[in-house]
Amino acid sequence: MTTSIQFIANPAARERGDKADTAFLSPEKAAVVRNYFKSFAEYTPTPLVALPGLSKKLGVSGVYVKDESKRMGLNAFKVLGCGFAIASVIAERLDIDISELTAEILRSEETKKKVGEITFISATDGNHGRGVAWAARQMGQKSVIYMPKGSSLIRLENIQAEGAEASITDMNYDDAVRLAWKQSQEKGWIMVQDTAWKGYEDIPAWIMQGYMTMAFEALEQLAAIKESAPTHVFLQAGVGSYAGGIQGFLATAFGENRPITTVVEPHKANCIYKSAEAGDGKPRFTTGDMDTLMAGLACGEPNIIGWDILRDYADGYISCPDWVAANGMRILGAPMPGDPQVISGESGAVTAGLLHLIMTRPELAHIREQLKIDSDSRVLLISTEGDTDPDIYRDITWFGNHTEKEKETC
Repeated sequence: MTTSIQFIANPAARERGDKADTAFLSPEKAAVVRNYFKSFAEYTPTPLVALPGLSKKLGVSGVYVKDESKRMGLNAFKVLGCGFAIASVIAERLDIDISELTAEILRSEETKKKVGEITFISATDGNHGRGVAWAARQMGQKSVIYMPKGSSLIRLENIQAEGAEASITDMNYDDAVRLAWKQSQEKGWIMVQDTAWKGYEDIPAWIMQGYMTMAFEALEQLAAIKESAPTHVFLQAGVGSYAGGIQGFLATAFGENRPITTVVEPHKANCIYKSAEAGDGKPRFTTGDMDTLMAGLACGEPNIIGWDILRDYADGYISCPDWVAANGMRILGAPMPGDPQVISGESGAVTAGLLHLIMTRPELAHIREQLKIDSDSRVLLISTEGDTDPDIYRDITWFGNHTEKEKETC
């Protein structure tokens, strides 16, 4: 059976010349971000799981999975971005440097008196909104969250449990973002969104800085077990904030010796892939319902900051069908003998499913050759979420929903 994986190589990523500025995604800034989160009792680095059995089966030196299901009790990574962005907003209002802000200061009555009543607003498929609601609740502030049509009721309830006023709209994700922006402008609320456009760039940049924490932790964890830095990193993309944040960090930290990175998206919401395919350096949009299984990646309009970084530094772009993510969930959930289990949700597991395909399918040999994946490769994957919708997780891992043989329309 021929797989429907679409791949674009980016040889220009290794060429010298004028490129997007990644200085704001430096290791030094990542240390500041991590130190802020360390002030929370809820913080602990998420596990970096080694999978030697899977590595052997795929013919690589190592596969390492950063398990973000363990992130601060929220089952996903998103709080790193929105949490740091909200902290940066508060630091500005207090007229202090973000390096001086701690959880104790953030939660204090004195801080609330100084900054006044704030309502934070955002659009989300679930994980980002839960993070915004959690961060707002830490300060005794309000949050309003809009979700796109088709969003999971369980994810809605998780957001509401954090104290947010949350609802599912009849819009797609990008239109829900526009609604949130309109409300923020009319009501004086603060929008915390990880997509950027001209005139709305500071908060998305802070969110990208927050996401660096994952790569910063992973490098420390590899060093602690005396392993070298990864040679390859696969990064999921929705609007491209997470992927751009990690890509920018790696480019700043390693320069020309950075790992080979590949951006991964679902066919039904592949705005980064389409932007790369256009070849003129300008972002492209995906429209319509974007009803992909990978709800966390169902975004049609790139973050302009993230796109610029991914355009200039990513080595490849892949668009894939939903069953690739489902395969990844099963691979991580039912591991090779001796490997630990990783509970990974739809958006978290797609890179594991993709790596398995690339390394085992003869018709995809050209991709592993162009990405230079071989027996010496050390591959880092980030499972960005756990079973944030347990019903979907069980349908896929217990009952085998979303297989390669099922028809999928793009």
